[in-house]
Amino acid sequence: MRLTCQEQLLPGDTLQEKWDAAQAFGYDGIELRGQGGHRIRERLPELHRARRDGVVMPTVCVEMLHFIGDFDAERRQDARENMRTMLSVIAELGGTAAMTPAAYGMFSRRLPPFEPPRDEAGDRAVLLDALGALGEHAQREGVRILLEPLNRYEDHMVNRLEQAVELAEATGFDSVGVVADSYHMNIEEADVQGALVAAAHRLHHVQVSDSNRLEPGAGHLDWTAFLAALANAGYTGDLAAECRLSGPAEQALPKAAATLRAAGAGGA
Repeated sequence: MRLTCQEQLLPGDTLQEKWDAAQAFGYDGIELRGQGGHRIRERLPELHRARRDGVVMPTVCVEMLHFIGDFDAERRQDARENMRTMLSVIAELGGTAAMTPAAYGMFSRRLPPFEPPRDEAGDRAVLLDALGALGEHAQREGVRILLEPLNRYEDHMVNRLEQAVELAEATGFDSVGVVADSYHMNIEEADVQGALVAAAHRLHHVQVSDSNRLEPGAGHLDWTAFLAALANAGYTGDLAAECRLSGPAEQALPKAAATLRAAGAGGA
């Protein structure tokens, strides 16, 4: 399993400087962040220079205020179009996938008023509409669109891997997969190993942070058990650090990489 790190966590003013830091800290790649307004498309000259200089950028994680499951149709459409851009850009860079949650911070059934303004059938319809269209685009580009379950306090629609897998399969596209995030799984999955094994055929990316959303090793997750579960699921892809840091990046990120490697993560 290759270790990667999201770009905003790394010190440096350029991707080349961030890449130097990533390698020094024990990482094998950089996960990009795709901001709204099609910002990643505007970054293409920078990204191409970085690629020519050897920066490894296999994936992009969306960073927006609204997503494909938004209650508002215009915001859903904007999120969808931004994801199309991210898929095209990551394909142009020789990467593999762009990822998105259904929504973030829009509604939670665990907090008042408890009942969302759209029913479950409506949720499913808008998600399948978006994922189907994005899956078709991803297939043409030769990459994947990946759906990430979030915990119950951050999203009311897709909280567990099995839910994401069911939606991915319902699209009919092999280009639609799922992301496992150790932080959200810690909250939502009763059986982490079982969930990973059941999702193995659609599991194409893993993001890692500890129980408190800090870097691996700064909380109480059992990383040996988590990586063993991934191994049992046959997963050999990337582990991308998506977390907050307990201290300076120069201290926290090398410790996190060492924690993961000691627990069983391999190299590139």
